[in-house]
Amino acid sequence: MRIAYLQFDSEEARKRVTRAELMKLWNQLLLMSAGDVEQALEWLKQIAQRHGFGDQNWFEEFVQSLIDERLIEANEGGTLVPTKKAERAIRKDSLDQVFRNVDSLGQGEHRTPKAGASSERQPETRPFSFGDLSSDIDYKLSITNALKRSGVDEFSLEEEDLEVYETEQFASCATVLMIDVSHSMILYGEDRITPAKRVAIALAELIQTKYPKDSLEVITFGDEAQKIALSHLPYLQVGPFHTNTKAGLVLAQRLLARKKHTNKQIFMITDGKPSAILENGQVYKNPFGLDPKIVAQTLQEADNCRRRNISISTFMIAQDQVLVDFIDRLTQTNRGRAYYSALDSLGGNILVDYMRNRRRRVR
Repeated sequence: MRIAYLQFDSEEARKRVTRAELMKLWNQLLLMSAGDVEQALEWLKQIAQRHGFGDQNWFEEFVQSLIDERLIEANEGGTLVPTKKAERAIRKDSLDQVFRNVDSLGQGEHRTPKAGASSERQPETRPFSFGDLSSDIDYKLSITNALKRSGVDEFSLEEEDLEVYETEQFASCATVLMIDVSHSMILYGEDRITPAKRVAIALAELIQTKYPKDSLEVITFGDEAQKIALSHLPYLQVGPFHTNTKAGLVLAQRLLARKKHTNKQIFMITDGKPSAILENGQVYKNPFGLDPKIVAQTLQEADNCRRRNISISTFMIAQDQVLVDFIDRLTQTNRGRAYYSALDSLGGNILVDYMRNRRRRVR
């Protein structure tokens, strides 16, 4: 077999990189750099040089296009920073990337198993009962019932002939997303924090655009736990922290206690076992194995969540056996869910569970 080698055409390679693909790459680099424009540009330059789709002139033109389109701007100190428009682009791109791997979501699920009054009409019908809305009456079927009962010549429509469409009740939901920011999220050269950020951004965009009556809070947990603003998500970084899962669960419960929503749930993204708790204002830590004191107090908070009807869905982006064993115990204690997620499928898993966990009966 003969193989013909052609000269590499850098101009052709550049043409094959569409503007849309380039902007997706740019948004990914910006997310990986936690909003550091200079770092993201340096990475982009290295990628362009390595793959031969852009020279120095191309790079300068691209930077200028970002400025012209108001995606980056210089701050008071002269440093290039992302704009609000850039943040919106990251949110939209994150949502698109996550949904790309979710085939069965459609427009999303906010249903409960209980039938009742709502704006979502179902094809099934049932006999009319006092209190049903006239707008829910299936007039075609109701008239058919009347004709069967009274005939054409002496047609009359009685209450017993009326059929109404079944409808579904919609349940509101309050969600707290816990993101592990311990050092292991970037340990051994594997970037786990960027997929976690992308999921949080996509989930926030989903709720704000599709389900405005729902709520989403985001907290990070390392040595301690803290609530962060949704606008801060693209700039989130890990620290030299241990994993204080207990503190995250305590703060999540406190935030959910203020919510009046029907359903309450916690999503936890983590790659490590709990290795720290707070005692008398100090961090008690033990990174080796599973410390019985740390485990016991963490499981107690999982049980407190269960007592408050707060489900915990844990998404593990590592499969260390010690971590798996602990998460199994936490899930059994809370009667929640656990997912062993690959980094590329993490978003789809979380959004599927977000939809499914809403199918709870309204009491």
